[in-house]
Amino acid sequence: MVFKRLLGSLGVGGPAVDTVLDPIAAVPGGTLSGQVHLKGGNADFTIDHITLELIARVEAEHDHGESEGVVVFDRFTVGGGFRLGEGEHRSVPFGAVLPWETPITALHGQPLGIVLGVRTELGVAGAKDKGDLDPLTVSPLPLQEAILEAFGQLGFGFKSADLEYGQIRGTGQQLPFYQEIELTPAPQYAHRVNEIEVTFLANPGGMEVVLEADKRGGLFSGGHDVLGRHTVSHEGAAQRDWNAVVGSWITQLLDAHSARTAHHPYGHGDVHGSHAHKDEHGHHGHHGGHRSGPGMGTVVAAGAAGLAVGVVGGMVAAEAVDEIGDFFEGDDEEDEA
Repeated sequence: MVFKRLLGSLGVGGPAVDTVLDPIAAVPGGTLSGQVHLKGGNADFTIDHITLELIARVEAEHDHGESEGVVVFDRFTVGGGFRLGEGEHRSVPFGAVLPWETPITALHGQPLGIVLGVRTELGVAGAKDKGDLDPLTVSPLPLQEAILEAFGQLGFGFKSADLEYGQIRGTGQQLPFYQEIELTPAPQYAHRVNEIEVTFLANPGGMEVVLEADKRGGLFSGGHDVLGRHTVSHEGAAQRDWNAVVGSWITQLLDAHSARTAHHPYGHGDVHGSHAHKDEHGHHGHHGGHRSGPGMGTVVAAGAAGLAVGVVGGMVAAEAVDEIGDFFEGDDEEDEA
């Protein structure tokens, strides 16, 4: 679905912009390509610039609870400095590299409930119009997909995904937010853990994988989170036994929990207010953190061959497309048909 609008700052008769993304699957660190189609208005206009903004809907925690907002996490100028004649049609091709930490929005073609968008800003005669808006779908890198598949084959299921505003200390995080993919525990761990949250912080050489185990609290002990951090390389990823690797990560995570429980048998001092205060020591340290609630994602059941798809609720792709314009644009003028 493509949103078309007249240039609101110039009113009726101004240029119209329509950005169409190429159908090639976008991945973190990959190229986002497409065409910006312009249609001249009832007079000649100078197009100062054409800029694309990458937008994400994120959750933020504060003293009074949680709230949602919009973050622009990258901008690309893809054209400008030309005269658009009256009624003229012109197309401007573009190719822009996505940030490596761009969240993934779909797995095996199924939406995860993450809302990303590409918004086109047109600069004309010193005025700016944030007009055309398109939903952005991002598929996982092979390394991300392999790790999620391993969790699925080990019996974990997809619960939800969201974007959290803040920084994870001790990591190389670049964006002002991070993605959490929440997994339900495999049956053999269900009595020990509520969920495991996975965060990918990709970079050109590899990826940091931050795992968080949300622990069950007993009658006299409060639940708390335990963190593990692991660095993996893109090189040779296809040859690794990811079931064994991920299995070892889970063992380390639960061993850290057991040691923490032994040290704090009643759970004192284990709960902290925000993921922004996470600390990791080495590759599998731990620190306190909050448990984030379910996001707005679909639910995917874990299958023997990986994370088997089974949508049972939440916001699916079509609904996200229908909502994204209103959410990002607020009370802007109605889109051109």
